[in-house]
Amino acid sequence: MTIPKSFRAGYVALIGRPNVGKSTLLNALLDFKLSIVSTKPQTTRKKVLGILNDEKNQIVFFDTPGILEPNYDLQTKMVEYIKEAISDADLTCLMTDISADPHELHSLSAEFLPANEAMIIVLNKIDLVSQTKVEQLRKNYQKFFTNSKCYPISARSGEGIKDLLKAIQSQLPQHPPYYPQDYLSEANERFFIAEIIREKIYEFYHKEIPYSCHVDIENMREKKGRKDFIQAAIYVDQPSQKGILIGKGGQSLKKIGELSRRDIETFLGRQVYLEIYVKVLKNWRKKMSILKKLGF
Repeated sequence: MTIPKSFRAGYVALIGRPNVGKSTLLNALLDFKLSIVSTKPQTTRKKVLGILNDEKNQIVFFDTPGILEPNYDLQTKMVEYIKEAISDADLTCLMTDISADPHELHSLSAEFLPANEAMIIVLNKIDLVSQTKVEQLRKNYQKFFTNSKCYPISARSGEGIKDLLKAIQSQLPQHPPYYPQDYLSEANERFFIAEIIREKIYEFYHKEIPYSCHVDIENMREKKGRKDFIQAAIYVDQPSQKGILIGKGGQSLKKIGELSRRDIETFLGRQVYLEIYVKVLKNWRKKMSILKKLGF
């Protein structure tokens, strides 16, 4: 394919507080479930790269963890990923939802974004309120962000996403594509398989358990004429959490394995044999040396 001189390509950071819908928006833009989603906050822990291609544009999105005040080393790393994404981006989408305060978002942008940062305000979850309320909120945001346009959307229903996408494309620099145009992400299969298992943990367990778990794919082998073999370890923070995760007679862990396997097979487009076991790695979230070994 010949790349036209007018081709636009650039990096776009999706940032915002936890649970405003950044991952849901990325999946909607790509029309593919790349980032895991959950109703629980702080589901995204790393900077997830997703690539949207068409004949005239390539947009490289960064889905980032929710902005928070870090209380331990893992959260410190999460904030670092946000800052890295902003630094690398040509454009930042500062995302909020209909429950947030425009003044609070303005303070957040002053803390994280350089004064001259190219930015779009994304107001999500408009499907939950009336159109009159949406317009009122949009006007309020425009008062605080006079140099950045506010785009009301519903990442869940798709409303407003086409207009948002056009606005993003118009602000990209003219540049050849950074990645081959059949790429969806630069992360490997192991990363996404681990994320799928972690998503099921968020769905199935409550309280502190999901936040205490890290998933590592320790072994993955393709077998000609047979199911692929995948061996995954779930690391927990404390010995007491291991029993909760496994459940009586191993039933809870078995359920996680079944749910994960189905989604992994959908993602890979082939059958797999998934083996999961649980290890204790005490206080892993609070030790930077361990975090580095785990790939953070």
